[in-house]
Amino acid sequence: MSPGGPRDAFRSPRFGQVATFMLLPAASPEGLDVALLGIPYDGGTSYRPGARFGPRAIREQSSLIRPWNPALKVSPFERLRVADCGDVDVVPISIERTNDAITRRIDEVAEHGAIPVCVGGDHSVTLGILRSLARRHGPLGMVHFDAHPDTWDEYFGSKFFHGTPFRRAVEEGLIDPRRMIQIGIRGPLYGPEDFAFHDQHGI
Repeated sequence: MSPGGPRDAFRSPRFGQVATFMLLPAASPEGLDVALLGIPYDGGTSYRPGARFGPRAIREQSSLIRPWNPALKVSPFERLRVADCGDVDVVPISIERTNDAITRRIDEVAEHGAIPVCVGGDHSVTLGILRSLARRHGPLGMVHFDAHPDTWDEYFGSKFFHGTPFRRAVEEGLIDPRRMIQIGIRGPLYGPEDFAFHDQHGI
């Protein structure tokens, strides 16, 4: 089996073998167009833990996805070499060290020319991803779908949690705020001051 295509579900049942994303081969990023990476981390959550199991659950549920999209009339695996490149080795007790590990792993994938597609994990993992990609491409534009803006300053004195990654990214010059669009923001929020950062930076 060559990297980039799912295994044949008529020869090996969908519920068998190691659970990889969409039955794709497990591989290194070398020679790929797209590399799926799991980031099983939820140490940045303020209320609901459990997102660390997201990559595993996504892989299990994705085994039901077929390789052809009838609405778009495309078979992506006929055009792209895609594989499941496993999980980032996170540090469950340290958000800072986890972000460093994420950045290093995204660097490795990008060095091979593959586009990383990351599944997490809580929103805090985005900062490590942005650090790697901005180092390679310069300040990034971003479309962010969410209920909350994730641009708060701190939580219990910490500058890093799932509500701060995009504020830190703007402050670190990873995102060009004039090319950042947030869609679906619907609260609940603490008050109108939650958008002061947006107004100041042109988000």
